Amino acid sequence: MPSPPRACSCGRVVPHGERCACQIASTRARNRRHDALRPSAAQRGYDHVWRRARLEFLASNPHCALCGASATIVDHVKAHRGDMELFWEWSNWQPLCKRCHDQAKQRLEWNQLPGGTTTPESKSLDHRKNSPP
Repeated sequence: MPSPPRACSCGRVVPHGERCACQIASTRARNRRHDALRPSAAQRGYDHVWRRARLEFLASNPHCALCGASATIVDHVKAHRGDMELFWEWSNWQPLCKRCHDQAKQRLEWNQLPGGTTTPESKSLDHRKNSPP
């Protein structure tokens, strides 16, 4: 039996599992405001020097740290948040495939609490912590 439709805060009736046009417009406007304030990728450190270092790192670490597939992304284990010393710290980098980066890594970041602690259901994706000594 299908779930009943719901009433949006704007008054429209919306089928179950769908978003109202006003919610979609609100999300797009919020994302535009965020993007307008965000520095460009080059301003955040992802420039030609990064691209060269990234290729070098992936050449020496060709497999995803989580699943073993071919790695295409250099991920910062601990988010650098503009700290350029942490940004360039190779020990803070891990090779990931796009799937692991877009799913497992993002899920971990969403489960993190303020201060860097994680919720009980999240596991560390840091390959150095998961490997035997």
